[in-house]
Amino acid sequence: MRIIYMGTPEFAVKPLESLVENYDVVMVVSQPDKRVGRKQVLKNTPVKEFAEKHHIEVFQPDHIKKDYQKIIDKKPDLIITCAYGQIIPKELLEYPEYGCINIHASLLPKLRGGAPIHRAIMEGYQETGITIMYMDEAMDSGDMISQCKVKIEKEDNLESLSLKLANVSKDFILEVLPSIIEKTNERISQDKEEVTYAYNIKREEEHLDFNLESEKIYNHIRGLSPSPSANLILDEEEIKVYSSRISNQTYPDKKNGEIVKIYKDGIGIKTKDSEIVLLEIKPFGKKRMLVRDYLNGVKKEELLGKVVR
Repeated sequence: MRIIYMGTPEFAVKPLESLVENYDVVMVVSQPDKRVGRKQVLKNTPVKEFAEKHHIEVFQPDHIKKDYQKIIDKKPDLIITCAYGQIIPKELLEYPEYGCINIHASLLPKLRGGAPIHRAIMEGYQETGITIMYMDEAMDSGDMISQCKVKIEKEDNLESLSLKLANVSKDFILEVLPSIIEKTNERISQDKEEVTYAYNIKREEEHLDFNLESEKIYNHIRGLSPSPSANLILDEEEIKVYSSRISNQTYPDKKNGEIVKIYKDGIGIKTKDSEIVLLEIKPFGKKRMLVRDYLNGVKKEELLGKVVR
């Protein structure tokens, strides 16, 4: 069983670990490396880093739709993708004897697309999970093989839920693969009436809207934490926000977005229905910090009454 694995971010490393330990992974395909930080240092993708440590050949085409022959030349029996980041061409989908399967981080047909974990939290879902499915030419629309549910806790953020789902997928792929190889697995069509989408997060979606209810703002913050992170504007400077809590206090005579209270550990801002208290931020030009520490370096009384946007 010659397997080619296609994945890019940290989330995709866990199932690859299982496959390397139990099967013959002959190649890893990952997105091109990116330059990061102020110095624009070229950084390997997490999946590439893992593959190179295990002496597995890595292929990083700019455009998989045009540049896939190297994959076919490896004669894979099965292709497995997990958060790869590009649409797989028909020629690859039809090549392996056992097909192309995808490990997707939602309970399909809900949340098709590239940001299912972000969107599950941002939209207030109470559970999500992993779907293992056959791939077709459309985005996450192929027949499902099996699903595993994961509860979303109120304290979960993007980082913690991603780790939970990655750990589940590590074991789940080993559980499901034998039925795929033996061709005894089910093929479950997705209900088109139940389809929703989880498109990649746009830059403008990172901005917080204090005209919304506190719970929606709370979910928005944790659904983007730690990266790309939510943000707001204070005194014409962008502040990134990583964590918060909801206060039941109401301020009917204050404006939405107005700083209404300074706590020992947070900054209270009026929302549509109550108050959201910021707990961890990154002021412009500074490091990420607890609001408790941020307040030690500013005049607290001058913050009161200011309106963020």
